[in-house]
Amino acid sequence: MDYLTTLQMLNDCHGPSGDEGQVAATLQRLAEPYADACRIDTMGNLIVHKKGPGPKVMIAAHMDSIGLIVTHIEKEGYLSFGKLGGLHPESILHTPVRFKNGVTGVIALRQKVAAKDMTLQDLYVDIGARNEEEARHLVQVGDTAVCGMPPFAMGSHIVSPYLDNRISCVALLDALRSIEHHTSDLYFVFTVQEELGLRGSKPVAYAIDPDYAIAVDVTAAEELDDQHRGSCVLGGGAAIKVMDTSIVCPPEMVELLTNLALKREIPFQKDILTAGGTDAGSIHLTRAGVLTGGISIPCRYVHSPVEMADTEDVSAVSRLITAFAQEKL
Repeated sequence: MDYLTTLQMLNDCHGPSGDEGQVAATLQRLAEPYADACRIDTMGNLIVHKKGPGPKVMIAAHMDSIGLIVTHIEKEGYLSFGKLGGLHPESILHTPVRFKNGVTGVIALRQKVAAKDMTLQDLYVDIGARNEEEARHLVQVGDTAVCGMPPFAMGSHIVSPYLDNRISCVALLDALRSIEHHTSDLYFVFTVQEELGLRGSKPVAYAIDPDYAIAVDVTAAEELDDQHRGSCVLGGGAAIKVMDTSIVCPPEMVELLTNLALKREIPFQKDILTAGGTDAGSIHLTRAGVLTGGISIPCRYVHSPVEMADTEDVSAVSRLITAFAQEKL
């Protein structure tokens, strides 16, 4: 699979938390040739089913992204906005953005505020409107916007907005088309509203009632001034989750994934994340509880327009998902 091209297809969609329909439609079109059935539930989660006689296995990756929502249109034509998910002012200043209707803009800082003191409330979106009336012909209060930057490659690295978590969606698609045999009853689920508090995964896990589950997401990789926030490095292989702030994974799941990686000679590392969680946090608490693990893709500069991942890690994650899906549980 061409990871960069597939990622671009997903990022071309408008898909902030709460409005993931375009992403779901694209994923469904790409997944249907490898599925027995596809459906979208009430929340907007995409459920891709590969039938099998064995236990139910749910493999989930969230397809929503962080974004912004217009709260006020100023008399000068500028847009004040609120956040959808974890927006950080220092990461998004001067970022180009794109609205669902195609209107573009750039995030700017109010002149009376020093950059070192800025908050999200000090930022605004400039869409080139000359006044409030002109702006209102282009956007409305409640409209949402996402980052308008394209992905690009740097050697084996991919740099892009929304690798969190579109790159995991790509890994699921790659695994889905790689499965040659399986006995488990497989549900590949692309969830909504993870960035707003793991909202989509909870009802879909309740509906599927899986015996086993894997949440696939990005995890923090080393950065120059923050080398110990997570345990993973770019290029170190698939990150098998031990814990984050949403879950302590059952030892049997960690052991199962580790043994599969060793058996299939898949490069791997252990994922211990001291800040942040994934859909595993809500899935494992479903009904009477679900044996839940996590497989992560190391990522630098998370929740910025220039998130960075390594394609070798993406491939390793895809292979480990495939191995788990094909394992007789």
